[in-house]
Amino acid sequence: MLIELKVPTPGESITEVEIGKWIVSDGDMVRKDQELGEIESDKATLTLSATESGQIKILVQEGESVAVGAIACTIDTSVTSGNNVEVIATKAEPKQGLKEKQFSAPEKETPVDIPEKQNKSNVKVTLVAQKMMEEHHLSMEEVLSGLHRISKNDIEAVLASTSSATKAVGKSLAEPVGAGTEPVEVSRVEKREKMTSLRRKLAERLVSVKNETAMLTTFNEIDMSRVMEMRTKLQTRFVEKYGLKLGFMSIFSKAVAEAMQFHPSINSQINGEEIITPEFVDIGIAVQTPKGLMVPVIRNAESKTISEIELELKALAEKARSKKITVEELTGGTFTITNGGTFGSLLSTPIINPPQSAILGMHNIVDRPVAVNGQVVIRPMMYVALSYDHRIIDGKDSVGFLVKVKELIENPERLLTGGRNPEEVLLGL
Repeated sequence: MLIELKVPTPGESITEVEIGKWIVSDGDMVRKDQELGEIESDKATLTLSATESGQIKILVQEGESVAVGAIACTIDTSVTSGNNVEVIATKAEPKQGLKEKQFSAPEKETPVDIPEKQNKSNVKVTLVAQKMMEEHHLSMEEVLSGLHRISKNDIEAVLASTSSATKAVGKSLAEPVGAGTEPVEVSRVEKREKMTSLRRKLAERLVSVKNETAMLTTFNEIDMSRVMEMRTKLQTRFVEKYGLKLGFMSIFSKAVAEAMQFHPSINSQINGEEIITPEFVDIGIAVQTPKGLMVPVIRNAESKTISEIELELKALAEKARSKKITVEELTGGTFTITNGGTFGSLLSTPIINPPQSAILGMHNIVDRPVAVNGQVVIRPMMYVALSYDHRIIDGKDSVGFLVKVKELIENPERLLTGGRNPEEVLLGL
């Protein structure tokens, strides 16, 4: 039976996508639910998975644009792995592609007798192979007897490894330390690859932001002592209850949502000649993935607790990295937070994510000397940066918003009182 796999739709507004890459090769045997390739659009990357087991025939090549709903490949379920694939040899040779094993020109085979008392101590076994042998209760003799033929590639691999080892040993014995008689090889090779549609769209958006907005950046620094103490004190109980660690991103997200109540213009957007200011706060969290930066959105962050934000953020980040995230989960944010500190960044000027008007940049936490009550002390400090569109956000609001975020992080109990001083709330002031 021949099964057709059609290009899935990443979203309602997308009619054409691009085949990013094929994980398998044309003619390979695939199993049900196996990932076959990646479908890229200008907003997200999706995976194409096999609906049944069989032999795949690829109809659309890598880098080729194709309409949503078009047939990307077919799977012939009538072809079974036993008829076309040497299963034992494939397991023993994980680095060799299935396609080569199936369709390479047959070699002349010569039976080789393996002596019963052959010394197996020189046979190298990887940890993965050893584990598989133990799981399936296979002995070395059974594995060796299961290799029905030795191919040209096997011989070439052994010769190459033996030759490299011999040269390395010979050179170390023959040459004195510090001798440099052989010229050093200098590479001038250039690698070229086509930009993905996601990367092209990102480039266009970044350039348009620089050209179409009056972007400025204001900075401040936050003493992370109290929030770090809280995190350390409650981390074990948090993990026991929710099954994951408490991160700083969820705490900052909640602080941002509360600070928006005091400075709503930070949450505004320009639409033609109108300024739209939502009463809800949908925060986009920048997540680094193998395909580049993606920004899943936490909806209604103002009504969620820190633990709820942390759980949702973890789920969205995993979906983004595994290419399971939808376009709907990547669109509609009103504000964005990015954390360059995870890569060691001390300070940066983040770029606004349109059509939003502001973005908060978190950075690395570094112990620095600061003045506290007239004394110089060492505190864990973080620089924060707010980039904003000066066309609709005034300097007073941008600076005030960042100061409010600083106050909330340095006094985390205020996150329970709507950003207000707890004593004032207690006294009804």
